[in-house]
Amino acid sequence: MYRYNEFDRHFVRQRAAQFRDQLQRHLAGQLGDEEFKALRLQNGWYIQRHAPMLRVAIPYGEISSTQLRTLARIAREYDRGYGHFTTRQNIQFNWIPLARAADVMDELAAVDMHGIQTSGNCIRNITTDAFAGIAPDEIVDPRPYCEVLRQWSTLHPEFAFLPRKFKIAVSGAAEDRAAIGWHDIGLQLLRNDAGEVGFRVLVGGGMGRTPLIGTVVREFLPWQQILVYLEAIVRVYNRYGRRDNLYKARIKILVKAEGQRFIDAVEHEFAQILERDVDGAAHIIPQEELDRVARHFTAPAGVRDDLPAANDALEPAPADAPPAYRRWLQRNVHAHRFPGYRAVTLSLKRVGQAPGDVTDAQLERAADMADRYSAGEARVTHDQNLVLPWVRQSELFALWLEAKDAGFATPNIGLLTDMIACPGGDFCALANARSIPIAEQVAQRYQDLDELYDIGDIDVHMSGCMNSCGHHHSGHIGILGVDKDGAEWYQITLGGSDGSTQSGPAGPGKVIGPSFAADEVVDVIEAVIETYRQQRAANERFIDTVKRVGLEPFKTAANAVRRTTSKALAA
Repeated sequence: MYRYNEFDRHFVRQRAAQFRDQLQRHLAGQLGDEEFKALRLQNGWYIQRHAPMLRVAIPYGEISSTQLRTLARIAREYDRGYGHFTTRQNIQFNWIPLARAADVMDELAAVDMHGIQTSGNCIRNITTDAFAGIAPDEIVDPRPYCEVLRQWSTLHPEFAFLPRKFKIAVSGAAEDRAAIGWHDIGLQLLRNDAGEVGFRVLVGGGMGRTPLIGTVVREFLPWQQILVYLEAIVRVYNRYGRRDNLYKARIKILVKAEGQRFIDAVEHEFAQILERDVDGAAHIIPQEELDRVARHFTAPAGVRDDLPAANDALEPAPADAPPAYRRWLQRNVHAHRFPGYRAVTLSLKRVGQAPGDVTDAQLERAADMADRYSAGEARVTHDQNLVLPWVRQSELFALWLEAKDAGFATPNIGLLTDMIACPGGDFCALANARSIPIAEQVAQRYQDLDELYDIGDIDVHMSGCMNSCGHHHSGHIGILGVDKDGAEWYQITLGGSDGSTQSGPAGPGKVIGPSFAADEVVDVIEAVIETYRQQRAANERFIDTVKRVGLEPFKTAANAVRRTTSKALAA
């Protein structure tokens, strides 16, 4: 993990002190709401439906046990006992009184954390694969590059007031587990035929009202030039991006409208920056700087990478092992680049707990398990779970027992109940409908593990509004909350993909008819699932069946639910 140096630490603590002064002036009436708004947003503070909301950055998802304990204390002493992990590897707190906000920022700064650039029209938290550095299919470890990007983009004056928020994701593996096609900029690390490291660069992905997949603008860019090229992209966006219309301000709209002209403008700007380079003004990354950062991302002390390949075979569960442990090994335990080790997902999806939510007690337990089994390190995933990346195979059973006791051992990773969901209308002032009650109804309906395993791999993503914080566009089943005359309704889409191997190329799902009432949604999901089970070929996954047979059988099943409900109401 990256460790702050004295400059980093001084910077974050000074920022917390500045925020305290700003907050005190606001509470004293010296800074009005509008004047204070820009200042609080720069530190991750929103005003939501019921209370302030704080979004804390967890750069590229890596977090230490010490930081987890601080988050637990914040949840316990300042909030209502829990936090919420997001799809962008952040954590949010929904009930912290504004008068105590500066104290929370001090708590975070003490463990090298903050909320800087987690909101506002700037470059947000850099995200990546939760299995970075340990995945067997990894081509290049993306974490050193993510850290360089984090340092470069933080408070860069060129990026402080963009036309709209801006998100960058990086993948370094053959499998895209970072959904790079759905980001303003997606970066794929790879090696050319000569073995040189570079980036495939995508620009203009995004969800919202106009879901678009990023356009490839460079097939191979030498890694040393990545900051210069990104600066060229953002300069063009800053110059030509819409500022007169909130809904047309994202870079995806500019890329779609301009096409090749956008790419030509970026290439011209890139060439101009390099041509004007005087005394290193262009941000060419020196090898020694990458090496300095990369030294933070070696294997933890005591982790051996020289074990024989024989140690990589997953030891079978003992004959008398509980069935739940066998299922946990199958779903929550993942292959590792280091023989003798496994990565383990701590599931945050279970009945009675909103997807991504975690209590103060669970944060404490996760910190304890990270210390005991994972060299003091955990990861936050795009799917709103936690991962322990450095678990010895010999300790899997002991870890499972502790995870089960802490409520982390639901063996459902990748299954129907491993849902992505935003907080929705229960908290967010922008939401049209609630997400949490629908997620709970789905979890209640599908508690039978035999049934879940028979259904197999399926991504359910849910958003409370068109802002798409729950990434509904990329779900195999997407659920979107919409408003109809003040009532909550839900639009269902099928066939979306985040770009992973199992889902196919990234793309949005297609709507299967008019929206459904809140009390119809779970019945519609069940009808869709039953149609899949009737239509699927042997060992065929849900997404593959949808692609093969098309939407019509699913539309018919969903509309039958609507007709049944209408008849019941009429009676």
